[in-house]
Amino acid sequence: MKTIFESQATNTGGRAGHVRTEDGVLDLDISMPNQSGKIDPKSTNPEELFAAAYASCFAGSLQAVAKEQGVDDLGDFNVTASISLNKEEDGLFLEATLDSYLPTLDKKKGEELINAAHEVCPYSKATRDNITVHLNLMLDE
Repeated sequence: MKTIFESQATNTGGRAGHVRTEDGVLDLDISMPNQSGKIDPKSTNPEELFAAAYASCFAGSLQAVAKEQGVDDLGDFNVTASISLNKEEDGLFLEATLDSYLPTLDKKKGEELINAAHEVCPYSKATRDNITVHLNLMLDE
């Protein structure tokens, strides 16, 4: 395996702390939200960071599989990742929903692309069989 690149971030203080990337681009306070939202509106949490990363990676995978399949125009597409922190008797677990808006495609081709992207996306591979991931295709009505 050949490493393409590596990123590094350091957290101090856990869920009531701070996280900073090695290059300082991300330099954020961390706080645990409660049911009514964030305690500190300027802070983030691991689930938001994971959502941002998964949405970005999945969108890149959609572009790659579209190109492979000869789809030249995804238009003004986007991917929204929702990450839930859930609790059950066995403890805490994550769940993900990926809403892919593909305005230039029909339902059949859109579903084909999101399923193909889910097979190649590194985040999808990392979570496969570990967390539930819901794939939703969003189309213009």
